[in-house]
Amino acid sequence: MILRPAQAADAEAVAALWNPVIDGTAVTFTTTRKTPEGLAADFAARGPAFLLAEEEGRLLGFATFFAFRSGPGYARTLEHTILLAPEAQGRGVGRALMTALCAEARAQGAHSMMAGVSGENPAGLAFHAACGFREVARLPEVGFKFGRWMDLVLMQKFL
Repeated sequence: MILRPAQAADAEAVAALWNPVIDGTAVTFTTTRKTPEGLAADFAARGPAFLLAEEEGRLLGFATFFAFRSGPGYARTLEHTILLAPEAQGRGVGRALMTALCAEARAQGAHSMMAGVSGENPAGLAFHAACGFREVARLPEVGFKFGRWMDLVLMQKFL
């Protein structure tokens, strides 16, 4: 397995991994599908802050970070997204991506990393806890998808 920054040529594969999660799960509250064009722009803007894991040319997953909130007072707090292909889960791919992502965030001067995890995603909560994140807030019924309200769990890790 190798970890590397995403490139424009990866956009189709990332969209193919991400869109079924958007369409069919409560892991994310968004209903807006990712486009290759939008993803390529994100890759260019984020550079080494958008990492891919691949094996023999197959995408295993990705992790990226971005500003937690706008404004200079929040500049050293980041939020991230991480997503793995089903066949990559339980193989250490997520931990490797998270370790590399946090290292990149530290190198860019970040103080803490936030995770916004759906309350309906116990595997995501357990993964983040195992990676050193701790729950700092539970926001009841702030997400709405599939005709129901869902909780958002905020988790934080100091870098």
